[in-house]
Amino acid sequence: MIRRLYRLWPHPGLMVRVWLMTAVLAVLQGLLLGLLIPILRAVLRPEPDFAAAAPWLVVGGLGLALYAVLSVVATPLGFTASMKLAEQLRHHLMRHVTTLPLGWFTSDRKATFVRTVTNVTGVLSQLTVTVAAPAITCVLVPVTVIGVTFAVDWRLALVLLATLPLALAVMRVSRRTVARVSVDMEIAANEVAGRAIEFGQAQPVLRAAGTSSTGSARMREALDDHRSQYRRGLDRMLFPDLSYSGVVMIGYVVVLVLGVQFLLSGTLSVADSLALLILAIRFLEPLGAMIDHASGIGAMDYLAERVEKVLRIPALPHHPNPVRSLRSADIEFSRVTFSYGDTPALTDVSFRCRPGTTTALVGPSGSGKTTITRLVARFFDVDSGSVLVGGVDVRELDHPVLLNDVAIVFQDVYLFDTTIEENLRLARPEASRAELEEAARNARLDEVIERLPAGWRTRVGEGGTQLSGGERQRVSIARAFLKRARVVLIDEAASALDPENESAVSQAIANLSVDPERTVIVIAHRPGTLATADQVVALDRGRIAEVGTPADLRNTGGIFSRLYDQYEHARSWRITS
Repeated sequence: MIRRLYRLWPHPGLMVRVWLMTAVLAVLQGLLLGLLIPILRAVLRPEPDFAAAAPWLVVGGLGLALYAVLSVVATPLGFTASMKLAEQLRHHLMRHVTTLPLGWFTSDRKATFVRTVTNVTGVLSQLTVTVAAPAITCVLVPVTVIGVTFAVDWRLALVLLATLPLALAVMRVSRRTVARVSVDMEIAANEVAGRAIEFGQAQPVLRAAGTSSTGSARMREALDDHRSQYRRGLDRMLFPDLSYSGVVMIGYVVVLVLGVQFLLSGTLSVADSLALLILAIRFLEPLGAMIDHASGIGAMDYLAERVEKVLRIPALPHHPNPVRSLRSADIEFSRVTFSYGDTPALTDVSFRCRPGTTTALVGPSGSGKTTITRLVARFFDVDSGSVLVGGVDVRELDHPVLLNDVAIVFQDVYLFDTTIEENLRLARPEASRAELEEAARNARLDEVIERLPAGWRTRVGEGGTQLSGGERQRVSIARAFLKRARVVLIDEAASALDPENESAVSQAIANLSVDPERTVIVIAHRPGTLATADQVVALDRGRIAEVGTPADLRNTGGIFSRLYDQYEHARSWRITS
């Protein structure tokens, strides 16, 4: 376990200092106990020799003073180490996660990562000090006592020596049991947390149904399962705990019985018998206390595995000699095939998008439209073929250089809970006021800002909840203008928008393609957005079905024509109804 924790932290020096301090205190404690032997031998003679005991008492006094000083130093060091280790591990995880492919960040994985960074690292760092350090004491004090006992009676020392590995073997079983129980408890706790969030969000529905006080059936089931898991976990840990205590107690009883026998037979003096009895008790106490840390050690195993699981995720591959500049925003797919695991997404896809143009991707759900935009930004690497930007395979480009020239407008735009201005400045913090206002005008965001009470200083709420979906889209497009990105990827920007926002977003997309050096790829189905496209790439089941201008494909009877007619029919139905 110690080796595992040592490998986990990139700079384990502080952790090692805490452990070394603990080890020194533990050994010192055992050696101070060993001073009882010469002291008792001196004072329990028929005629006590206090002069012989005096030097050992002085040494003991100095040792106790040193122990007290080290204990005072160790306490604040432990608190500081716990906080510093958590900070260090979080930075380590954050640095690693910035190297991962963007496609790794699904909603489930993001939630797992957030929990690992915020909760798991904090608890693991705390346990590294509050559990690992006492566990070191619980091992080293008995080991030191065994060494001291060998100096008195090798027979009793062998009994203690045999007890230690047996106890640690049972402890290992207990630790594994705790780790398995922790996994089950974590799953049950996550389910309860999910249902609790659902309970809060669904209050209007629950109150309408008259079940606001009892919650949904799923929440009650989650609570019942959590309680059952907890009870079963306690039952599973009971036998290893009792077995451990039994092994330790048996070892002590054997030492006690043999000690009495040796005393009565005259092979062990009264002074040595008394000293060994005290040593055996001090052997028993820390070793017996080890079982109290079994749950903590098992939890450390589980939490360390959680952190290691994130750190084992392979980083995005880097070319040994990456290209560090883009000549142009020309985008080309050359016989690209890509799968999500065993699920094919694209098969032999080839097309080209020239600078100064807008390419619309159309097709039914699951046809591969979003995959194309993700491959351009190198969320993933293709299985075969190549994606070229500026004539260079994206795998050969320096990834920060690529992302610096790419702006992505997602379907669900996330904004930070700060002002509109601060959200725009994420794209280019040093932008002037004139550049901010120009980007807002081009994205049709200026008219939104004008009607907000605090204008540019209006806070948008968590995730941008104070703005409508279309308004958030305009903020995201304004970022693309401000960033001056030469490649803009837009994922269903006008989906589910009202007519006003649809028109504004479509106009903003058209404004993006005015720049002759910018290439725009947009996933869209609405006529307002498609009208701005210079090229349409129609996809079906991961293959290109047709490529052409909107006007050319409108009357072919192909996928584009059918989707266009379906939308027009649905739009006419909404208007008449």
